[in-house]
Amino acid sequence: MSDIPDETTFGEVVDLFCGVGSLSHGLKRAGFNILAGYDIDARCKYAFETNNHARFFVHDIADLTAKEVSAHFTGEGYSILAGCAPCQPFSTYRHRYKKEDPKWSLVGVFGRLAAEIQSDFVTMENVPALVKYEGGKVFDDFCDALQNAGYLIEWTIAKCEQFGIPQRRRRLVLIAAKHARPGSLKPHGEKTPTVRRAIGHLNPIKAGMSDPDDPLHMSASLTDINLTRIRESKQGGTWRDWPEAMRAECHKRNTGKTYAGVYGRMSWDEPSPTMTTQCFRFGSGRFGHPDQDRAISLREAALLQSFPKDYEFLPGGERHSFVEIGRWIGNAVPVRLAEEIGSLIAGMKTVQAPLERANAGL
Repeated sequence: MSDIPDETTFGEVVDLFCGVGSLSHGLKRAGFNILAGYDIDARCKYAFETNNHARFFVHDIADLTAKEVSAHFTGEGYSILAGCAPCQPFSTYRHRYKKEDPKWSLVGVFGRLAAEIQSDFVTMENVPALVKYEGGKVFDDFCDALQNAGYLIEWTIAKCEQFGIPQRRRRLVLIAAKHARPGSLKPHGEKTPTVRRAIGHLNPIKAGMSDPDDPLHMSASLTDINLTRIRESKQGGTWRDWPEAMRAECHKRNTGKTYAGVYGRMSWDEPSPTMTTQCFRFGSGRFGHPDQDRAISLREAALLQSFPKDYEFLPGGERHSFVEIGRWIGNAVPVRLAEEIGSLIAGMKTVQAPLERANAGL
């Protein structure tokens, strides 16, 4: 794709399955130039372009060609192909209840494109369950496609709270390089980030209300019974703390007794649970605010995903949808994790050229 760039140039990124641009934004914060993003959801265009100053293309990745992607790279610095294929097919829930999902093939599409494009780097982020999905075949085939195309690969399961992200989230991070063996992400060893540090500064709001100065700081309304339940809930507690009469019918069945975290409050001084596409719903997980009687707001969910507070999801004046923005936030790559990936790639500038010469016998 490009020769080994000197240390004064910036790398260039094309982002597949880009969504609202969180992976790109983290790479941008690490110093890379975002050229383009591709996604099938046209509604992501505003957020991707506004926050990353790059072109957004509405396109089914399954129909994308290597020639279309390669045309974006100018040769000014490293070329990086980045992406996060839809991860729902590999989730524990989907794997248990829905054995076949056509989206799994998008990982293979990504691998094929990467092999054909021959960018200097490829990075993929996904759920850890991908490694074992279908007996490991999907992930192994992806790695084989890259290795057969001349890439060296390093992958790890990152614990997000070890990288400054105030959330207990596990993510598969893969980095492939053409010119050197890539490094792996190293935890910082810093003090564990907390919910308090992430959202404790926001104005208090009530269930069903929003902050007049920040339309994204909006909380879903609660039914009377759920308002009563959250008032009975303790930080880090469970629905078992409630009086028997308040418990949901599903909790009384054997299949529901093990799901203690649903209808729970977060703890101020711990990381949050994993943000999901339903993180704005009190009954969908431990998504109750630590001390306000409501579920977390969309802004709080975004901050827990390490989006900057000024990240724009929709144009000013446009109505915010819990379902739509919740899906964008829950599916996002944590921005801080993406920045760590970018910093790791950027740090390889000092070792690639010597290794390339050594491999050539010079």
